[in-house]
Amino acid sequence: MLPHDFWQDILPPKSFDPAGGHAAFYPATFADGRQICLPIRPLSDGRHALASLIVNQASFAVVDALAEDLAGRLSLLRPDIVVGLPTLGLTLASAVAEKLGHRRYVPLGTSRKFWYSDALSVPLSSITTPDQQKRLYVDPRMLPLLKNCRVAVVDDVISSGASIRAALSLLEACGVEPVVVGAAMLQSDRWHKALGEEGPHWPERVRGSLETPLLARGENGLWYGPAGASGSPPNG
Repeated sequence: MLPHDFWQDILPPKSFDPAGGHAAFYPATFADGRQICLPIRPLSDGRHALASLIVNQASFAVVDALAEDLAGRLSLLRPDIVVGLPTLGLTLASAVAEKLGHRRYVPLGTSRKFWYSDALSVPLSSITTPDQQKRLYVDPRMLPLLKNCRVAVVDDVISSGASIRAALSLLEACGVEPVVVGAAMLQSDRWHKALGEEGPHWPERVRGSLETPLLARGENGLWYGPAGASGSPPNG
């Protein structure tokens, strides 16, 4: 696949075997079996890699499919309002809120408007921009929308858990405890520990449309999930 072809198409079930060795992309699978090819991004150690999803570069059809699936998962928790994380999470949060039948959503931001309060902000970092130190803000005018409501927090990808922890801390400062956290993709399971430090119940409140493992390079140079990291398919 060419670089600009990623995140553009939803493929039929069983188009690719997720357990097999992967050279350039990992086939993430929806609950109904449909698949989407995600580019593989090697980590700095050269031995591990992650599957990547950039929602705001995805086709409208892919964003719609992710939003539809995630909205279905979140609807079981009956959220009254969706809170979206910047930057990439805002595209998904808006679409999910609309799928849930909401009129609007609450976008958090990293740009401080002059009427914002520093008291309603927390430090923010993410795996895709580890060297950029930002702050996460909530517009004070949005606070009435969150009061006494069942809140769902939505981001594009949960990986290290740092961004979600920042959102939870910010909402706690606002007197809000979300009932559910949602994402288009749960990138490996490294976020479990980070969210567990916020409270043992938080990992159980997370929902994701796609789940992708931490990949390991096999002896043959291909990338495998945990069961096939030796260099040959798990059942080979």
